[in-house]
Amino acid sequence: MKSIYLRVLFVTIYTIAICGFLGFYVANLYDHWALKPRLDAKLLQMASSIGAHMERFPDRAGDFLSNAAGLGYQIYLHDAAGNDMFYGGAFQKRDLPEETVHRVLSGEEFHGIATYPYRPFVPSYFDNRLSNSVGIRVMVEGEPVALFLRHDTRLQFDELQVFFVLMYALTILFSIPYLLFSTRYLVQPIVRLTEATKRVAQGDFNLRLPTSRKDEIGRLASHFRDMAARLERMDRSKKEFVANVSHEIQSPLASIQGFADSLLSENLEPERIRHYAEIIGQETRQLTKLSKQLLLLSTLEHGSDAVCKGTYLLQTQLRQALQLFEWQLAEKEIAVRMVVPAGMTVYGDEVLLMQIWTNLLSNAVKHIPPERSIEIEAKKTGGESVVCISDNGDGIEPRHIPYLFDRFYRGDAARQRGEGSTGLGLSIVQKIVHLHGGTIEAASETGMGTTFRVRLPEGENERLESVQKV
Repeated sequence: MKSIYLRVLFVTIYTIAICGFLGFYVANLYDHWALKPRLDAKLLQMASSIGAHMERFPDRAGDFLSNAAGLGYQIYLHDAAGNDMFYGGAFQKRDLPEETVHRVLSGEEFHGIATYPYRPFVPSYFDNRLSNSVGIRVMVEGEPVALFLRHDTRLQFDELQVFFVLMYALTILFSIPYLLFSTRYLVQPIVRLTEATKRVAQGDFNLRLPTSRKDEIGRLASHFRDMAARLERMDRSKKEFVANVSHEIQSPLASIQGFADSLLSENLEPERIRHYAEIIGQETRQLTKLSKQLLLLSTLEHGSDAVCKGTYLLQTQLRQALQLFEWQLAEKEIAVRMVVPAGMTVYGDEVLLMQIWTNLLSNAVKHIPPERSIEIEAKKTGGESVVCISDNGDGIEPRHIPYLFDRFYRGDAARQRGEGSTGLGLSIVQKIVHLHGGTIEAASETGMGTTFRVRLPEGENERLESVQKV
């Protein structure tokens, strides 16, 4: 059965059959241990009433026994002379031992219903045997008579039998289309999910799934839709990334090719040759920088296991990063204010942490006007190391903030390619921060400046040191 529809249908029918089988087994067990002794006692009391009437009115015993049989009983009489008399429906099997009959004639009671052997899948109540009865001795005109009595189930349940057979037959008949419908109701969402997986595999992410349901299938459909949306975003991001990389490489290559062809021209002035060579060198360096950053970004995405974390002094790292921009700071007369506790440490990969600080400081130095300032603050709070790098430049328009960390995004004037930016710096910073289990946020106000806030979790050694200090 390859179809889940047939699987669910057959499992449902199989479950109903097994449960019905077990229910019948338990009910029959309960009947054997609890109901049969009660029935035996009731029939014994009825037999005693019949026997008392026979002893009191022996001449009317035959008519009374016939009337009792008509009310739904099977009666068997055996006297001391060996005569047998039956009233009511015939017994299917006359399997009563002679020894039992003689004991009843001698005055013993026979509890055949209570002691009838247990059979797991056969209700003893409907087993029409003479041994499945109760017996007492009745004295009729001074002569002992063995009286055996049981319910005539055929007479009592003849109409009910037709009713129950019809009821069960109609129940099965009506349950078949209901099972088909309910199984289809259960399976249809799974079929739609299966079709959706095929469409996703073919690159079609526009899905309509039954997410309004509140059950497990509804949650599965909701999660699948979210997964498809994420896959669509990833697919679109990859296509955009490839297109952006192609564009970023194509532009400097076209420039290099054009100026290289110009250098081949005759009667070219030395000044122009020098100018063209400078442009070719600049574009070559831009390509080298781009390739290195692409390689770093690829390494960060696929080589998180290679990150070697340790504990390092934050102030030392920031001073080393600032030294790299010493001449740019002096040229633009930018003031730097750093408020970092002397003993404050950060936990992470030393090389990658330096990449964070240099990229953020490079952005600040490159994009603020001369004679402005940069402020670096750091503190420990809530088990995290928080580092803020702020500037009082012209700021970034609010509409650009959500896209600052996108690859190759240059929506603001501070990130134009003509100034040597590849548009990958902040993407690399965000990836490194995430690899360290931290977060990075950007806040800016036009005309007031920009702030980047980096949060990095503390390492085990840092937490132990904090506990020891306390």
